Amino acid sequence: MTESRNENTPPSSEPSDLLRTARELVPLLARNAEQGERDRRLTDESVKTLTESGMFRLAVPKRYGGHEASLRTLVDVSATLAEGDGSASWVVAVGNSLTWVTSLFPEQAQDELFGAGPDTRLSGVLTPSATAERVDGGYRVSGRWHYASGSWHADWSLIGFPVPDSSGQIVDQGIALIPAADYTVEDTWFVAGMRATGSNCVVAQDVFVPDHRVVSVPKAMAGDYPVQRSGGPHPRSAFVQFLTAAPLVAPQLGLARAALRFVGEKSAEKAITFTYFEKQRDSTAFQLRVAEAAQKIDTAHLHVQRAAADIDAAARRGEALDTPGRIRARADLSGAIGHVTEAIDILLTAHGAGAFAEANPLQRIWRDSAVSARHAILQPSMIKELYGKALLGVEEQISPLV
Repeated sequence: MTESRNENTPPSSEPSDLLRTARELVPLLARNAEQGERDRRLTDESVKTLTESGMFRLAVPKRYGGHEASLRTLVDVSATLAEGDGSASWVVAVGNSLTWVTSLFPEQAQDELFGAGPDTRLSGVLTPSATAERVDGGYRVSGRWHYASGSWHADWSLIGFPVPDSSGQIVDQGIALIPAADYTVEDTWFVAGMRATGSNCVVAQDVFVPDHRVVSVPKAMAGDYPVQRSGGPHPRSAFVQFLTAAPLVAPQLGLARAALRFVGEKSAEKAITFTYFEKQRDSTAFQLRVAEAAQKIDTAHLHVQRAAADIDAAARRGEALDTPGRIRARADLSGAIGHVTEAIDILLTAHGAGAFAEANPLQRIWRDSAVSARHAILQPSMIKELYGKALLGVEEQISPLV
């Protein structure tokens, strides 16, 4: 196994230090959020600062100078960044989750990614929307992958593809790692929220992908990776749950906290129209709404923290999280998004119609949360059915992504 090292490791990988760094970035991210929305991509200043602060190396293995952070730390850091800008948090969380996926690849692929430094940025879409041909030493892959978050600033992308054998028969679902020089980015991300994530379409045409840059999705979900691991628990985390918790749920927590803080601060100076209340905060009805929203936000945090704790604990034991545990984690994460969505709606109503002014950051928080909450992998009806079947001992499931 190749042991690469990097001498530019930030001073500390301690969770408290990483969180402190994230908090220090919040004002800058908030200042740049509006510009990022207009441009439909993060500002160069935000990307540069996030990179130099080590935010894209959270999931990079320590042997390359990364932090190899736990899922709980990745969630906490990503949520904190979202207090400044939901899009920035999303790009960081997606990038780190995909970086974690690369820790499951052979060391040769990891050396290509991080041998020169740990700050490589990744984008990607794991849906197998491609065609592929088996050739000597690898595959020829062509396809279009929509919704590749962070595409404008990525150095590499992870893309899903159907894996054929030499006869052309599809025998597996794979993930391929391709450098930015081998694909183009189509400007397709015109949406109502999370506008600065740059979740565009990645296009590759007849790109050669060597065998060492391919892993099997079913095997990864089963914890069967192409190289034996040693050392810390980082590569043993639950596949689907890790990819869900950080990029899809963590930003929601930070957005909710930002909404609660903003509404609370403004309540000391904002009146309630058509009443005698010169300050919203003096109204019992307003107080009840804020309390209800805060409880929902707290509940969301508790669900996410339990899921992260279960995943991290199993990884530390060197075990795969069992099927009931994986399904409960997915239910925790999906449920958390439901609580956040409800909380932000309550806060929006409590604050009043002024929340919809373009100059009011609350409307951007609401749009960012609403768009990201609709991600297909966390749709509540599907997750509840998965969870209900597991609780009742019904073996037949409705999705392979358990």
